[in-house]
Amino acid sequence: MAGLTHFDDQGAAHMVDVSDKAVTARVATAKGRVVMAPETRAMIEEGRAKKGDVLSVARLAGIMGAKKTPDLIPLCHPLAITKVSVDLSYAEDGVDIEATVKTTGQTGVEMEALTAVNIAALTVYDMVKAVDKTMQITDIRVVLKDGGKSGRFISE
Repeated sequence: MAGLTHFDDQGAAHMVDVSDKAVTARVATAKGRVVMAPETRAMIEEGRAKKGDVLSVARLAGIMGAKKTPDLIPLCHPLAITKVSVDLSYAEDGVDIEATVKTTGQTGVEMEALTAVNIAALTVYDMVKAVDKTMQITDIRVVLKDGGKSGRFISE
């Protein structure tokens, strides 16, 4: 399967050998959103969620998720992550999430940034699902990747 590095010549999945890659500074940022009813957003913002401070718990969950990425995604390399930031902010229709992950190593941290956003979003959902069954987790994507042979990628 030409061009797909996670498959060998016979098409079997395998972990990519990164031992010959240069050690470089790597960073990735991912974004996403939890869309919800205005009343749910107001409840979170006003601190009325029964399970507690939704954004603080989601931030911690996102950080923990980034660190657990190789346990969740079978072919991801365990990395020495040097920085994880997860920022949650209020949008008109819900909560926006942005995660940035950094390392110095031989492979990138896009999957860790995406995992952080997903886990933070799932945590927001879990903490208020009792009052809003119509929530949607949406628009999860990599918006920045830098370092390594392929260089810099930016997208909004």
